[in-house]
Amino acid sequence: MRSHDSQPSGCTLFEQELVNAMNDFVNTAETPHFDTAVIERGARRKRATAIAGIATALVVACGAGTALAAGAVGSGSHTPVQTSAGSTDADSTTLLVRTSDGTTAKEQLAGVSAARARTALVHFGLTPTFTRVQKSDCKKQEDAVVALSPHAPTVVHAGDTVLVTTCYR
Repeated sequence: MRSHDSQPSGCTLFEQELVNAMNDFVNTAETPHFDTAVIERGARRKRATAIAGIATALVVACGAGTALAAGAVGSGSHTPVQTSAGSTDADSTTLLVRTSDGTTAKEQLAGVSAARARTALVHFGLTPTFTRVQKSDCKKQEDAVVALSPHAPTVVHAGDTVLVTTCYR
């Protein structure tokens, strides 16, 4: 033990020597360098990624349920228009999807918005590609689905790409 160090009352010689050794180490050790800007950027990036992931999950979960409900309700109220070729305009906006359990789901996308169509297609594991055509008679809204490719009676599977055509005035 050092003779010049004062010994606090209640400490043993061993405890005082241990305190002195720790003080010597602290006084000679290098100070660690923290780059706070890098740490802050990393934390922001992680937070932004988490928020984006949660938002995407909510949009897919809520949007898919809404799209499926709208498809179930809308499919009964839509009356297809007969064309001269004998097919209907509903055929060009009806999507038949083979699900993972082997059944075929029917999704009617006539007149729904591009955002709702994207949500429904992503729900089925399909890759949507969008094009726009100019039409003066966009019935319900601008940016409404007017055609799908491939469409009924062709059945698509998860991983397939579906071309969605929307209209604008």
